[in-house]
Amino acid sequence: MQTAYFAGGCFWCVEAVFQRIKGVTHTESGYCNGATQNPTYQDICTGETGHAEVVKIEFDEVRITFDQLLEVFFATHDATTLNQQGNDRGTQYRSAIFYVSNEQRQKSRQFIRALNNGIITEISKLDVFYPAEGYHQNYFNDNPNQPYCQMLIAPKLDKYFSS
Repeated sequence: MQTAYFAGGCFWCVEAVFQRIKGVTHTESGYCNGATQNPTYQDICTGETGHAEVVKIEFDEVRITFDQLLEVFFATHDATTLNQQGNDRGTQYRSAIFYVSNEQRQKSRQFIRALNNGIITEISKLDVFYPAEGYHQNYFNDNPNQPYCQMLIAPKLDKYFSS
């Protein structure tokens, strides 16, 4: 088993996508690489803690590779906007890959170079990961009729998984 950490805007969206990828065995929404210890959602929403909303992705490397996860990551968010995904704005919504090995760092850099189209995704070593509050976990699956889910997440899932 391997672990990857991706930030691509609201973690509800990122989690919903990766939960549906074969070979992903577990996801967990959380916050990483900020200055505040044990931040809450309210803390990181100020944009002052330095954390990113991130999804920890555990995957079976026999069934899916890190490169394949990168393909999904870049296909399902806008990696060309600074600190923004749609109407979600702030440093907590930045596009970022928090690597746990030199191999992940190298593969991430190579993948971005190959895309060669204005990608501004941060590539940083994972420093610390704090799980988000329980109500953020499995959010889309537990709240499919919530307006944010209906307007943003459901169309993203339909677009990605129907093509």
